[in-house]
Amino acid sequence: MKDPLLSWRKEFPILQSKTYFISNSLGAMPRAVLRRLQEYAETWSTKGVKAWADEWWDMPIRVGDSIAPLIGAGNGEVSMHPNITTMESIILSCFEPKGKRNKIVCEELNFPSVLYLYRKWAKRHRCRLHLVKSQDGIRVDLVKFLRAIDETTLLVPISHVLFKSAFIQDAKTIIQKAHKVGAKVVLDAYQSVGIIPVDVEELGVDVLVGGVLKWLCGGPGGAFLYVRPDLAKKLKPSFTGWLAHKRPFDFDTGNIEYNEDASRFLNGTPAIPALYAAESGPKIIREVGIQNIREKSLRQTDLLIKLADNAGLSVMSPREPECRGGTVTISVPHAYEVSQELIARGILVDYRKGAGIRIAPHFYNSDEEIRLAIEQMRDIHETKAYEKQKRRKSIVT
Repeated sequence: MKDPLLSWRKEFPILQSKTYFISNSLGAMPRAVLRRLQEYAETWSTKGVKAWADEWWDMPIRVGDSIAPLIGAGNGEVSMHPNITTMESIILSCFEPKGKRNKIVCEELNFPSVLYLYRKWAKRHRCRLHLVKSQDGIRVDLVKFLRAIDETTLLVPISHVLFKSAFIQDAKTIIQKAHKVGAKVVLDAYQSVGIIPVDVEELGVDVLVGGVLKWLCGGPGGAFLYVRPDLAKKLKPSFTGWLAHKRPFDFDTGNIEYNEDASRFLNGTPAIPALYAAESGPKIIREVGIQNIREKSLRQTDLLIKLADNAGLSVMSPREPECRGGTVTISVPHAYEVSQELIARGILVDYRKGAGIRIAPHFYNSDEEIRLAIEQMRDIHETKAYEKQKRRKSIVT
Protein backbone atom coordinates (compact mmCIF):
# COMPACT_ATOMS: atom_id res chain seq x y z
CA MET A 1 0.00 0.00 0.00
CA LYS A 2 1.34 3.42 -0.97
CA ASP A 3 2.25 5.71 1.90
CA PRO A 4 1.25 9.31 1.01
CA LEU A 5 3.36 10.79 3.84
CA LEU A 6 6.55 9.64 2.13
CA SER A 7 6.06 12.45 -0.41
CA TRP A 8 7.46 14.75 2.31
CA ARG A 9 10.84 13.03 2.29
CA LYS A 10 12.17 15.43 -0.34
CA GLU A 11 11.80 18.28 2.17
CA PHE A 12 14.45 16.75 4.47
CA PRO A 13 17.94 16.62 2.89
CA ILE A 14 19.48 14.15 5.37
CA LEU A 15 17.03 11.45 4.29
CA GLN A 16 18.82 11.23 0.96
CA SER A 17 21.94 9.80 2.59
CA LYS A 18 20.95 8.46 6.02
CA THR A 19 18.33 6.24 7.60
CA TYR A 20 17.10 8.71 10.19
CA PHE A 21 15.56 7.14 13.30
CA ILE A 22 16.49 9.74 15.90
CA SER A 23 13.65 12.27 15.71
CA ASN A 24 13.01 11.70 19.43
CA SER A 25 16.35 13.48 19.99
CA LEU A 26 16.73 15.81 17.02
CA GLY A 27 14.23 15.96 14.19
CA ALA A 28 15.52 16.02 10.63
CA MET A 29 16.12 19.55 9.32
CA PRO A 30 13.59 20.80 6.76
CA ARG A 31 15.07 22.18 3.56
CA ALA A 32 13.37 25.53 4.21
CA VAL A 33 15.43 26.15 7.38
CA LEU A 34 18.51 27.04 5.32
CA ARG A 35 16.57 29.74 3.53
CA ARG A 36 15.16 31.08 6.81
CA LEU A 37 18.62 31.33 8.36
CA GLN A 38 19.84 33.14 5.27
CA GLU A 39 16.94 35.57 5.72
CA TYR A 40 18.09 36.16 9.31
CA ALA A 41 21.64 36.92 8.16
CA GLU A 42 20.43 39.21 5.38
CA THR A 43 18.08 41.04 7.76
CA TRP A 44 20.89 41.63 10.25
CA SER A 45 23.37 42.67 7.55
CA THR A 46 21.01 45.08 5.76
CA LYS A 47 18.88 46.49 8.58
CA GLY A 48 21.24 46.33 11.53
CA VAL A 49 19.62 47.50 14.76
CA LYS A 50 16.45 48.44 12.85
CA ALA A 51 15.76 44.69 12.56
CA TRP A 52 14.50 44.72 16.15
CA ALA A 53 11.61 47.02 15.33
CA ASP A 54 10.91 45.59 11.88
CA GLU A 55 11.30 41.85 12.46
CA TRP A 56 12.66 40.62 15.75
CA TRP A 57 11.04 42.21 18.77
CA ASP A 58 7.78 40.25 18.73
CA MET A 59 9.24 36.96 17.44
CA PRO A 60 9.04 35.08 20.80
CA ILE A 61 5.25 35.48 20.71
CA ARG A 62 4.78 35.40 16.94
CA VAL A 63 6.61 32.08 16.65
CA GLY A 64 4.66 30.90 19.70
CA ASP A 65 1.47 31.63 17.78
CA SER A 66 2.65 29.23 15.06
CA ILE A 67 3.08 26.48 17.69
CA ALA A 68 -0.22 27.19 19.47
CA PRO A 69 -2.50 25.25 17.06
CA LEU A 70 -0.42 22.10 17.65
CA ILE A 71 -1.33 22.12 21.35
CA GLY A 72 -4.85 23.58 21.16
CA ALA A 73 -3.80 26.99 22.48
CA GLY A 74 -4.75 30.45 21.23
CA ASN A 75 -2.79 33.41 19.92
CA GLY A 76 -0.78 35.23 22.57
CA GLU A 77 -0.79 32.19 24.90
CA VAL A 78 2.57 30.64 23.95
CA SER A 79 6.02 32.16 24.43
CA MET A 80 9.36 30.92 23.07
CA HIS A 81 12.43 30.25 25.23
CA PRO A 82 15.84 28.54 24.84
CA ASN A 83 15.10 25.23 26.62
CA ILE A 84 12.92 23.27 29.05
CA THR A 85 15.11 23.91 32.09
CA THR A 86 14.84 27.67 31.65
CA MET A 87 11.06 27.51 31.30
CA GLU A 88 10.65 25.25 34.34
CA SER A 89 12.83 27.70 36.28
CA ILE A 90 10.59 30.59 35.25
CA ILE A 91 7.49 28.72 36.41
CA LEU A 92 9.14 27.60 39.65
CA SER A 93 9.99 31.22 40.40
CA CYS A 94 6.25 31.96 40.56
CA PHE A 95 5.73 29.63 43.55
CA GLU A 96 6.91 29.13 47.09
CA PRO A 97 5.80 26.64 49.76
CA LYS A 98 3.22 27.96 52.22
CA GLY A 99 2.18 26.20 55.40
CA LYS A 100 1.41 22.54 54.85
CA ARG A 101 1.54 22.87 51.04
CA ASN A 102 5.20 22.01 50.72
CA LYS A 103 5.50 18.91 48.54
CA ILE A 104 6.43 18.33 44.90
CA VAL A 105 5.36 15.05 43.29
CA CYS A 106 7.27 13.82 40.26
CA GLU A 107 8.10 10.51 38.58
CA GLU A 108 11.63 9.14 39.03
CA LEU A 109 11.75 8.54 35.26
CA ASN A 110 11.49 12.26 34.50
CA PHE A 111 14.27 13.86 32.45
CA PRO A 112 17.43 14.39 34.57
CA SER A 113 17.72 18.13 33.88
CA VAL A 114 14.24 18.66 35.35
CA LEU A 115 15.02 16.51 38.38
CA TYR A 116 18.26 18.41 39.04
CA LEU A 117 16.32 21.67 39.05
CA TYR A 118 13.47 20.53 41.31
CA ARG A 119 15.78 18.75 43.73
CA LYS A 120 17.84 21.94 44.24
CA TRP A 121 14.72 24.12 44.46
CA ALA A 122 13.09 21.78 46.97
CA LYS A 123 16.20 21.75 49.17
CA ARG A 124 16.52 25.56 49.06
CA HIS A 125 12.85 26.06 49.96
CA ARG A 126 12.74 23.18 52.47
CA CYS A 127 10.16 21.49 50.32
CA ARG A 128 9.64 17.73 50.06
CA LEU A 129 10.36 16.09 46.70
CA HIS A 130 8.42 12.85 46.31
CA LEU A 131 9.69 10.73 43.40
CA VAL A 132 7.21 8.05 42.38
CA LYS A 133 9.19 4.88 41.66
CA SER A 134 8.97 2.63 38.62
CA GLN A 135 9.07 -1.13 39.03
CA ASP A 136 10.17 -1.99 35.51
CA GLY A 137 11.94 1.13 34.20
CA ILE A 138 9.26 1.44 31.51
CA ARG A 139 6.20 2.93 33.21
CA VAL A 140 4.98 4.52 36.42
CA ASP A 141 1.99 3.01 38.18
CA LEU A 142 -0.91 5.48 37.93
CA VAL A 143 -2.48 4.41 41.24
CA LYS A 144 0.80 5.07 43.07
CA PHE A 145 1.14 8.44 41.37
CA LEU A 146 -2.37 9.53 42.28
CA ARG A 147 -1.91 8.33 45.85
CA ALA A 148 1.20 10.52 46.21
CA ILE A 149 -0.73 13.69 45.30
CA ASP A 150 -2.49 15.07 48.37
CA GLU A 151 -3.48 18.31 50.10
CA THR A 152 0.18 19.03 50.91
CA THR A 153 1.18 19.01 47.23
CA LEU A 154 2.21 22.31 45.66
CA LEU A 155 3.39 21.27 42.19
CA VAL A 156 3.28 18.15 40.02
CA PRO A 157 5.91 18.37 37.24
CA ILE A 158 5.49 15.34 34.96
CA SER A 159 6.56 14.07 31.56
CA HIS A 160 3.69 13.41 29.18
CA VAL A 161 5.81 10.74 27.46
CA LEU A 162 8.73 9.18 29.35
CA PHE A 163 11.91 9.81 27.38
CA LYS A 164 13.55 6.40 27.92
CA SER A 165 10.62 4.09 27.23
CA ALA A 166 8.05 6.27 25.37
CA PHE A 167 5.36 5.35 27.92
CA ILE A 168 2.44 7.80 27.72
CA GLN A 169 1.33 8.86 31.17
CA ASP A 170 -2.35 9.50 31.87
CA ALA A 171 -1.84 13.24 32.16
CA LYS A 172 -5.54 14.10 32.28
CA THR A 173 -6.23 11.86 35.28
CA ILE A 174 -3.14 13.17 37.09
CA ILE A 175 -4.19 16.76 36.37
CA GLN A 176 -7.71 16.10 37.67
CA LYS A 177 -6.36 14.64 40.92
CA ALA A 178 -3.93 17.54 41.36
CA HIS A 179 -6.69 20.10 40.85
CA LYS A 180 -8.95 18.28 43.28
CA VAL A 181 -6.43 18.84 46.09
CA GLY A 182 -5.39 22.34 44.96
CA ALA A 183 -2.05 21.52 43.29
CA LYS A 184 -0.75 22.77 39.92
CA VAL A 185 0.64 20.56 37.11
CA VAL A 186 3.59 21.38 34.85
CA LEU A 187 3.39 19.03 31.87
CA ASP A 188 6.58 18.37 29.89
CA ALA A 189 5.34 17.59 26.38
CA TYR A 190 8.75 17.52 24.68
CA GLN A 191 8.29 13.86 23.68
CA SER A 192 4.62 14.16 22.72
CA VAL A 193 3.91 17.33 20.71
CA GLY A 194 4.43 16.49 17.05
CA ILE A 195 3.97 12.73 17.36
CA ILE A 196 0.71 12.40 19.34
CA PRO A 197 -2.32 14.72 19.64
CA VAL A 198 -2.07 17.21 22.53
CA ASP A 199 -4.82 19.64 23.55
CA VAL A 200 -4.19 21.90 26.54
CA GLU A 201 -7.87 22.75 26.97
CA GLU A 202 -9.02 19.14 26.83
CA LEU A 203 -6.33 18.18 29.35
CA GLY A 204 -7.06 21.18 31.55
CA VAL A 205 -3.34 21.56 32.17
CA ASP A 206 -1.96 24.52 34.15
CA VAL A 207 1.41 24.77 32.42
CA LEU A 208 2.81 22.98 29.36
CA VAL A 209 6.44 23.09 28.28
CA GLY A 210 7.79 21.60 25.07
CA GLY A 211 10.22 22.19 22.26
CA VAL A 212 10.61 22.10 18.49
CA LEU A 213 13.93 20.25 18.71
CA LYS A 214 12.55 16.74 18.36
CA TRP A 215 9.30 15.67 16.66
CA LEU A 216 8.58 19.20 15.39
CA CYS A 217 11.85 19.34 13.41
CA GLY A 218 12.57 22.91 14.46
CA GLY A 219 16.15 22.63 15.70
CA PRO A 220 17.88 23.60 18.97
CA GLY A 221 16.98 26.67 21.01
CA GLY A 222 13.25 26.72 20.29
CA ALA A 223 11.28 25.72 23.38
CA PHE A 224 7.72 26.82 24.04
CA LEU A 225 5.75 27.66 27.19
CA TYR A 226 1.97 27.67 27.62
CA VAL A 227 0.29 28.82 30.82
CA ARG A 228 -3.48 28.54 31.27
CA PRO A 229 -4.71 32.11 30.60
CA ASP A 230 -6.62 32.58 33.86
CA LEU A 231 -3.64 31.29 35.83
CA ALA A 232 -1.10 33.28 33.81
CA LYS A 233 -2.62 36.57 34.97
CA LYS A 234 -1.98 35.59 38.59
CA LEU A 235 1.61 34.40 38.20
CA LYS A 236 4.50 36.80 38.77
CA PRO A 237 7.82 35.15 37.96
CA SER A 238 10.84 36.35 39.89
CA PHE A 239 13.05 34.85 37.18
CA THR A 240 12.16 37.66 34.82
CA GLY A 241 13.59 40.48 32.72
CA TRP A 242 12.85 43.57 30.69
CA LEU A 243 10.96 41.77 27.91
CA ALA A 244 8.27 40.85 30.45
CA HIS A 245 7.64 44.54 31.27
CA LYS A 246 4.61 46.36 29.86
CA ARG A 247 6.84 49.27 28.86
CA PRO A 248 10.33 47.84 28.37
CA PHE A 249 11.69 50.95 26.68
CA ASP A 250 10.91 53.10 29.69
CA PHE A 251 13.95 51.39 31.24
CA ASP A 252 12.24 51.82 34.60
CA THR A 253 14.38 50.41 37.41
CA GLY A 254 11.46 50.16 39.83
CA ASN A 255 9.08 47.25 40.24
CA ILE A 256 8.16 45.42 37.05
CA GLU A 257 4.67 45.70 35.57
CA TYR A 258 4.06 42.42 33.79
CA ASN A 259 2.66 42.15 30.29
CA GLU A 260 -0.84 40.72 29.96
CA ASP A 261 -0.07 38.04 27.36
CA ALA A 262 2.48 35.21 27.31
CA SER A 263 5.32 37.71 27.06
CA ARG A 264 5.01 38.19 30.86
CA PHE A 265 7.09 34.99 31.10
CA LEU A 266 9.94 36.29 28.95
CA ASN A 267 13.15 37.64 30.47
CA GLY A 268 16.25 38.75 28.55
CA THR A 269 17.16 39.14 24.88
CA PRO A 270 15.81 36.20 22.83
CA ALA A 271 17.93 33.92 20.61
CA ILE A 272 16.71 35.25 17.28
CA PRO A 273 18.48 32.77 14.93
CA ALA A 274 16.86 29.84 16.74
CA LEU A 275 13.45 31.44 16.26
CA TYR A 276 14.04 31.77 12.52
CA ALA A 277 14.91 28.06 12.39
CA ALA A 278 11.98 27.05 14.59
CA GLU A 279 9.09 27.79 12.24
CA SER A 280 9.57 25.55 9.18
CA GLY A 281 9.24 22.20 10.93
CA PRO A 282 6.01 22.98 12.82
CA LYS A 283 4.55 24.37 9.59
CA ILE A 284 5.13 21.01 7.91
CA ILE A 285 3.70 19.14 10.91
CA ARG A 286 0.53 21.24 10.73
CA GLU A 287 0.19 20.48 7.02
CA VAL A 288 0.81 16.75 7.43
CA GLY A 289 -1.64 16.60 10.35
CA ILE A 290 -0.99 15.22 13.83
CA GLN A 291 -3.68 12.55 13.51
CA ASN A 292 -2.09 11.25 10.28
CA ILE A 293 1.30 11.20 12.00
CA ARG A 294 -0.09 9.36 15.03
CA GLU A 295 -1.76 6.69 12.92
CA LYS A 296 1.44 6.02 11.00
CA SER A 297 3.53 6.08 14.16
CA LEU A 298 1.34 3.45 15.83
CA ARG A 299 1.59 1.21 12.78
CA GLN A 300 5.37 1.56 12.46
CA THR A 301 6.16 1.18 16.16
CA ASP A 302 3.98 -1.94 16.16
CA LEU A 303 5.99 -3.23 13.18
CA LEU A 304 9.22 -2.46 15.05
CA ILE A 305 8.08 -4.46 18.08
CA LYS A 306 7.04 -7.45 15.95
CA LEU A 307 10.32 -7.46 14.04
CA ALA A 308 12.31 -7.11 17.28
CA ASP A 309 10.42 -10.06 18.79
CA ASN A 310 11.10 -12.17 15.70
CA ALA A 311 14.80 -11.28 15.92
CA GLY A 312 14.95 -12.28 19.59
CA LEU A 313 15.58 -8.70 20.77
CA SER A 314 14.15 -7.37 24.05
CA VAL A 315 11.64 -4.52 23.82
CA MET A 316 11.71 -1.92 26.63
CA SER A 317 8.69 0.12 25.53
CA PRO A 318 4.95 -0.38 26.10
CA ARG A 319 3.31 -2.92 23.83
CA GLU A 320 -0.17 -1.43 24.26
CA PRO A 321 -0.65 1.12 21.43
CA GLU A 322 -2.56 3.57 23.62
CA CYS A 323 0.35 3.69 26.09
CA ARG A 324 3.15 4.07 23.54
CA GLY A 325 4.63 7.30 22.16
CA GLY A 326 6.74 7.48 19.02
CA THR A 327 9.80 5.55 20.17
CA VAL A 328 10.61 1.87 20.63
CA THR A 329 13.51 1.12 22.95
CA ILE A 330 15.32 -2.16 22.34
CA SER A 331 17.70 -3.69 24.85
CA VAL A 332 20.56 -5.85 23.56
CA PRO A 333 23.89 -6.87 25.11
CA HIS A 334 26.58 -4.24 24.45
CA ALA A 335 23.81 -1.84 23.41
CA TYR A 336 26.09 1.19 23.23
CA GLU A 337 28.54 -0.58 20.91
CA VAL A 338 25.67 -1.85 18.76
CA SER A 339 24.24 1.69 18.50
CA GLN A 340 27.62 3.05 17.40
CA GLU A 341 27.93 0.38 14.71
CA LEU A 342 24.43 1.18 13.45
CA ILE A 343 25.41 4.85 13.19
CA ALA A 344 28.60 3.87 11.34
CA ARG A 345 26.38 2.02 8.85
CA GLY A 346 24.29 5.15 8.27
CA ILE A 347 21.37 4.20 10.53
CA LEU A 348 21.03 7.04 13.04
CA VAL A 349 19.68 5.93 16.42
CA ASP A 350 20.63 6.70 20.01
CA TYR A 351 21.42 4.86 23.23
CA ARG A 352 20.24 5.61 26.75
CA LYS A 353 21.96 3.99 29.73
CA GLY A 354 19.65 1.72 31.66
CA ALA A 355 17.23 1.37 28.74
CA GLY A 356 18.86 0.51 25.43
CA ILE A 357 18.74 1.65 21.82
CA ARG A 358 15.95 4.07 20.96
CA ILE A 359 14.47 3.81 17.47
CA ALA A 360 12.11 6.64 16.56
CA PRO A 361 10.41 6.51 13.14
CA HIS A 362 8.66 9.70 12.05
CA PHE A 363 6.19 10.40 9.25
CA TYR A 364 9.05 10.61 6.74
CA ASN A 365 10.38 7.09 7.43
CA SER A 366 9.48 4.05 5.34
CA ASP A 367 8.65 0.52 6.44
CA GLU A 368 11.66 -0.69 4.44
CA GLU A 369 13.92 1.44 6.64
CA ILE A 370 12.44 -0.16 9.74
CA ARG A 371 13.12 -3.64 8.41
CA LEU A 372 16.68 -2.60 7.51
CA ALA A 373 17.33 -1.25 11.04
CA ILE A 374 16.22 -4.47 12.75
CA GLU A 375 18.09 -6.65 10.25
CA GLN A 376 21.28 -4.67 10.84
CA MET A 377 20.80 -4.70 14.60
CA ARG A 378 20.40 -8.47 14.59
CA ASP A 379 23.42 -8.87 12.33
CA ILE A 380 25.59 -6.71 14.60
CA HIS A 381 24.33 -8.48 17.72
CA GLU A 382 24.97 -11.95 16.29
CA THR A 383 28.42 -10.93 15.03
CA LYS A 384 29.39 -9.62 18.47
CA ALA A 385 28.05 -12.78 20.13
CA TYR A 386 30.08 -14.93 17.70
CA GLU A 387 33.23 -12.86 18.30
CA LYS A 388 32.77 -13.20 22.06
CA GLN A 389 32.35 -16.98 21.78
CA LYS A 390 35.41 -17.20 19.54
CA ARG A 391 37.52 -15.27 22.08
CA ARG A 392 36.41 -17.62 24.85
CA LYS A 393 37.43 -20.67 22.83
CA SER A 394 40.84 -19.20 22.09
CA ILE A 395 41.42 -18.57 25.81
CA VAL A 396 40.45 -22.17 26.66
CA THR A 397 42.74 -23.68 24.00
